[in-house]
Amino acid sequence: MSADRPAIPASGTVHWIGTGLSTGRSGLALVCESAPRVVLWDRTAERAAARLAALGLTGRAEVRALTPSAPAALAAEAGPGDVIVSMLPAAEHAPLLRLATERGAHFACTSYVSPELAELAAEAGEEARTVVLTEAGLDPGIDHLMAHDLVARAREALGDTPATARFTSYCGGVPAVPNAFRYRFSWAPYGVLAALGSPARHIEAGAEVTVARPWEATRTRTLAGEDFEVYPNRDSLPFVAQYGIPGHWKLDTFVRGTLRNAGWRTAWKEVFETVAAGDPAAVRALAAELAARHPTTADDRDRVVLSVALELRTADGTHWRGSHLLDVTGDAAESAMARCVSLPVAYGVTRILAGALPAGLGRAAETPGETGRWLSFLAARGLAGTYEESPSPAAAANPSATPSGATA
Repeated sequence: MSADRPAIPASGTVHWIGTGLSTGRSGLALVCESAPRVVLWDRTAERAAARLAALGLTGRAEVRALTPSAPAALAAEAGPGDVIVSMLPAAEHAPLLRLATERGAHFACTSYVSPELAELAAEAGEEARTVVLTEAGLDPGIDHLMAHDLVARAREALGDTPATARFTSYCGGVPAVPNAFRYRFSWAPYGVLAALGSPARHIEAGAEVTVARPWEATRTRTLAGEDFEVYPNRDSLPFVAQYGIPGHWKLDTFVRGTLRNAGWRTAWKEVFETVAAGDPAAVRALAAELAARHPTTADDRDRVVLSVALELRTADGTHWRGSHLLDVTGDAAESAMARCVSLPVAYGVTRILAGALPAGLGRAAETPGETGRWLSFLAARGLAGTYEESPSPAAAANPSATPSGATA
């Protein structure tokens, strides 16, 4: 972020773009409570109105149509200090950020920072004084908050003592009641399958490891007495610096990955064979077939499980371990995924409206004070999770500590 470059004052108007599965009632309601004016954009105004009704928010926001045939509609309405929230697929973020910069508006999304987004954000922060908030959902988002919190706690506990560190972060959206497929699609089916074709880079046994087929690195992880299957995802290494891992920690393990119900690897054998063959058309066809074969019904409930843990050992035998475990099940009013994705980005929007975030690129929360604010807010809204630390601090020193039963 460009801390020395103040942002354009927020106008109080928020443009929420997209009404897909990640737009939950908790997040959109928070924006409606906090902003004097909210405009919900979808392919048609009727679709936007229907989504508001489904979320119990009829009349709380204006509705507009944003279509390829009318791309100037948003540009005509967005003004200086407005906040544009992109809940669209990642490929759509860059055009919206360009528009925000041109109009002097701020921008927020829940996706990872692409090279294009980073370049645009740098220009926006320096030239347009635009706040560009990214990675502010569940994963990425809440996982970042937990990681920053653990690193801060560990540094406070051990100071500058050299130590060997093991860091793991696993997140997954799974069926609350596992089905035969061990999964229900909570985002684009093709995207779920295609992601398996991307190599995963992480640190294991003190060395960098790249796994061409991530599912082949699947292992069992036990959390609160329940077995799950986890595997590395994407490139974990850039997050070593992002999380502020100090140079005097020697990393034995550093991995960010995906979590699935036990039995997932066996159930997905057909998927792995198709992905390994490398034919995008075949992957796309299988994704559509599986989505139809395993549909989500109105009676199905999803579950989000996020586990972030950090363990340190020093040469003299001192051992410290901290872990966060978030386990949320959806209900009839809102899916767990929608709640966990939309509530953090909505809180980020309130921070932009309050003038609390500087111009330039930012991710979720990257300072101890801001991380604490986000975690406290989410806890107050039902996304507290549980925290476990050992050796356990005195209750007075850490009144929020609650045993989670998570195991490394």
